Amino acid sequence: MRLLLDEMYGDKLAQALRDQGIDAATVAEFGMAGRPDADVLAAAADGGYVLLTENVSDFARLGAEHVAAGRHHFGVLIALSSRFSRRPAGYGAIATAVVAAAADQLDDRLVYLERPNQA
Repeated sequence: MRLLLDEMYGDKLAQALRDQGIDAATVAEFGMAGRPDADVLAAAADGGYVLLTENVSDFARLGAEHVAAGRHHFGVLIALSSRFSRRPAGYGAIATAVVAAAADQLDDRLVYLERPNQA
């Protein structure tokens, strides 16, 4: 799986994901920090990346609009802040949830990640 981390996530989480065998990159590494969410989704789709975000309100709409317009994306993973911490102590739970989600077909879907102990 190739995973693009939305701008609320930093390079330390990307490295934790890489340590789990996920090809992870950040929006900042793409030079897209501060860019509109539609541009982030388009960059993920163009690059073959699944997008990881906690921004459900914008990306649920954008993902649906993207598909309705006849375009394709590789999936949007939602890590709700009420379930996952962005602090280093939470990286393991996010990585485990992403690895579990990678087993599913994600194309053109919005998937809410579950904490490992809730699955």
